[in-house]
Amino acid sequence: MGEEMRVQPYGSWPSPVDAALAAAHDGHPEWVGFVGGEVWWTEPRPAEGGRRALVRRTADGTEEPVLPRPWNVRNRVHEYGGHPWAAAPGADRPLVVFTHFADQRLHRYEPGGGDPVPLTPLSPTGGGLRWAEPELDLARGEVRCVLEEFTGEGSGDVRRVLAAVPLDGSAADDRSAVRELTDERHRFVTGARVSPDGRQAAWLAWDHPRMPWDGTELLVADIGDDGRFRDARTVAGGDDEAIAQVEWASDGRLLYASDRGGWWNLYRDGVPLCPRQEEFGGPLWKLGQRWFAPLADGLLAVLHGRGAAVLGILDPETGEIADAAGPWTEFASSLAAHGSRVAAIGASLRTGYEVIELDTGTGRARTVGARHRDPVDPAYYPEPEVRTFTGPGGREVHAHVYPPRHPEIVGPEGELPPYVIWVHGGPTSRVPLVLDLEIAAFTSRGIGVAEVNYGGSTGYGREYRERLRHQWGVVDVEDCATVALALAEEGTADGDRLAIRGGSAGGWTTAASLTSTDVYACGTISYPILDLATWGPGRTHDFESRYLESLVGAIAEVPERYAERSPTTNADRLKAPFLLLQGLDDVICPPEQCEHFLDRVAGRGVPHAYLTFAGEGHGFRRADTMVRALEAELSLYAQVFGLDLPGVPELELGT
Repeated sequence: MGEEMRVQPYGSWPSPVDAALAAAHDGHPEWVGFVGGEVWWTEPRPAEGGRRALVRRTADGTEEPVLPRPWNVRNRVHEYGGHPWAAAPGADRPLVVFTHFADQRLHRYEPGGGDPVPLTPLSPTGGGLRWAEPELDLARGEVRCVLEEFTGEGSGDVRRVLAAVPLDGSAADDRSAVRELTDERHRFVTGARVSPDGRQAAWLAWDHPRMPWDGTELLVADIGDDGRFRDARTVAGGDDEAIAQVEWASDGRLLYASDRGGWWNLYRDGVPLCPRQEEFGGPLWKLGQRWFAPLADGLLAVLHGRGAAVLGILDPETGEIADAAGPWTEFASSLAAHGSRVAAIGASLRTGYEVIELDTGTGRARTVGARHRDPVDPAYYPEPEVRTFTGPGGREVHAHVYPPRHPEIVGPEGELPPYVIWVHGGPTSRVPLVLDLEIAAFTSRGIGVAEVNYGGSTGYGREYRERLRHQWGVVDVEDCATVALALAEEGTADGDRLAIRGGSAGGWTTAASLTSTDVYACGTISYPILDLATWGPGRTHDFESRYLESLVGAIAEVPERYAERSPTTNADRLKAPFLLLQGLDDVICPPEQCEHFLDRVAGRGVPHAYLTFAGEGHGFRRADTMVRALEAELSLYAQVFGLDLPGVPELELGT
C-alpha cells in the first residue's frame, strides 16, 4: 500500500520545481552537425549571460565546449538567427567558422591554435553585416553563406545575397573582398546546397509580402569556374507553394519538401516519395532548419508526423519509413548525416531535448549529448493528455492538457483547480509535446495548464495553417476560449479561475482575449504586439514587416480591421488584472507596443504590473530574467485566485 495522500487546496502545493530550476533548464540544443566522426551542436547557457555555446562530443565520449566564454555562437539574420557554424576536420585540429552574437562577424578558429580571428568587416550602417548558414569550400579557400547587409538606418534598408568570404582573413577590414555569388533579385534567400559533382547550386527564395510558409521558389544555378552562380532558374514553388527545404541526393537528383498537396511532403525531381497526410517539413523561421537529410546509400533521414514529429528512415524507392526506436516522441528541426549515422535532437514527455545518434546500419539510437538528467523526482513531472476540442462551426482545435500532479498531495473533494491557457508564439508555429519544467512549476503546485495549437498552427496541414489567414485576433482567440470553456464545462477546471498567457504572437492573442472576452480572470502578456497599425514596415524587423498582410489583410484595404482587433484600441474594455513583461532590446516587438497600451490603461483602475529587462531582446535568455518573470507570473495568479504559493515573492500590482 502506498502512503496516504495529503489534501491541500489547489495552487498551494509545495514544489521543488521553482523558478530557478525552470530557468536553468530553459532552451534546448540546436544546430547539430558532424565534424569528421564527431557530433557537434550548440546549447544554451542561461547562467552565462544567455550565450549559446558550441559543444563537441570527442571520440572518447567526452562533451566539451569548443569555445570558452564569452563567445556566443549565434547570429541575427532575420533577427531570429540562422545556422551559425561550420567546421571541417584537420590534420592536427579542426577548422571552425562561426558567427559571434556580440559583433555579428564571421570568425575563424582552430581549437588549441590561438584566439578566434574575424573574417568579415564591421559596418557602421544600420544593423551592419550579418551572416548565416556558413558552408566551407576548402578547395577555393572560402566559406559560402547568406549575407544580410543593411544599406541604411531603417529596418527595411536591407539586401540579402549569397556570398563567399575568404578564409585567409583578407575581408576582415575590406568589404570588397567578399564575393557575391548571386544578384539581389529576391528579398530573402536561404543558404545554397551544392550538387555532388560541384557543378550546380540550389537554394530557396521569396519576396514580400509572402512569408516562407506562404510561398517560396526553388532556384537552381550553374556554378562557374570562378565559383559564382550563373543562369539561376526557378524549378519549383511559387506564390502558393511553400518549399521548406532543398537538398541533393547522392546521385545528383534534387530533393525538396513542398506543401503543393496540402501537406509538406518530400519530392525527388518533382515526384512524390511518400505521399501522406503528414508533415515532412515545417515553417522556416530560422535559416538552416532541416527536416530531412540524405544518406550516402540513397536513404533519407526524415522528421515526419501529424502534430508531433518523429525520426525515421525513408526508402525513396518503396516509400516505406522505419521509425527510430527509443523513448523520444518529438524532434526539433535539426538533422545531420555522416555515412550511415544520423544526428538529431529529440525529447519526450519524460526528458528534455537531447542530442541523439542513430546508426542506420544497426538501427540503434542512443543519446550522445546534452543528456537529460532528472533535477527532481519525475513524480513531479506533468502528464499531458492530447485532446481535440470542437470549436466554432465544428472545427477541430488541438491542445495538450496538463492536469495538476503531485506525488504526495491532491486537491480537496469538490474543489476544481485553476487553469492557465498557454498560447504559443508565431503564430505560424506549434507547441511540442515534451517535458517542460516551466509547466511542471505550475502543475506541481496544483495549477493546470492547457497548451492550444489553435487554427493557424503548423503540424496539421496547410488548410489548418491557413485558418488564420485574415483572421488573426479572431480564430486564435476563439480557439483558446473553446478549450478554456470546455475544460470548465466538463468539470476539469474552475471556470472562475481561468488565466491566459503567451509571448510574442501569443502575447497578442493573450491581450486580444483579455480585451474582447470575459473568459479569463487575469493574464500574462510577454513581449507582445498590441497595436497592429504601428507594427509593420519601419516599425519592426524586415522579415515579418508584412506578415500582417496575410494574418489581417493589407492596412490600406482594411484599416478598420487593424483598429477593431488591436488590444490598444480596446484597452477600455479591459477589466482583468494583468502582468506585462518586456525586453528593452527587443526590435521585433519593441517596448513602444507596451508603452502605448499602458497609456490607454492608465487611470482605469485595472490592477497590473509592467516589468522590463535591460539587455533582453525578443524572448528571454538570462537566468535572472527568467526567474523574475516566472515568479511574478505565479504571484499574479496567487493574488487573483486567492492562492497561498509558498516561496514565491509577492508581485506589486498597481492601477
